[in-house]
Amino acid sequence: MSILCVFHPASPDLPNKVLTHHDDIAATLAEHGVRLEHAEHGLRVRPGTAQEEVLEACRVYLDQLMTAHGSQAFVLLNRDGEDPTQVDVRDEHVHDADEVFAVVSGRAQVGLRLANGVYSVLCEKGDQLVVPAGTRRWVELGQTPFCLALRLYGSEQGVQAQFTGDETSRAFPGIDEL
Repeated sequence: MSILCVFHPASPDLPNKVLTHHDDIAATLAEHGVRLEHAEHGLRVRPGTAQEEVLEACRVYLDQLMTAHGSQAFVLLNRDGEDPTQVDVRDEHVHDADEVFAVVSGRAQVGLRLANGVYSVLCEKGDQLVVPAGTRRWVELGQTPFCLALRLYGSEQGVQAQFTGDETSRAFPGIDEL
């Protein structure tokens, strides 16, 4: 089940609003140009599976997503447990292209700075979150990450995250605290 928590930036410990109904979450995010969709994809791929196996299992789904969203590039977010060699996606960043964050298995929390608030979206298997280019965001995976997600971008240049250096994203509750 997807969950949306909306925070005032000055009150990172207490959400102003918590939504658990998909239609309510989608409508609230749509007010800020973010789309949330859910589609059963039927894939059974475990986070931590080798990249070649993931791509083989997800090829049709990936092609469908890339065509539907006009995406030109993608990266895998594939974590099963801590891996200190991977970039910390919890750091706030922006992308120069729209991003489609499609969860294949597991779960992730995506933080977004929208208007005058912080919107924290818990995404699970089948969720597709479409985030506009330039939106400040971060991804929280918790102490024991378990997430396999396809991250699609409108351009090759859009793949590269531009970190803002703003560390206040870490003040908001993570996936383990919600």
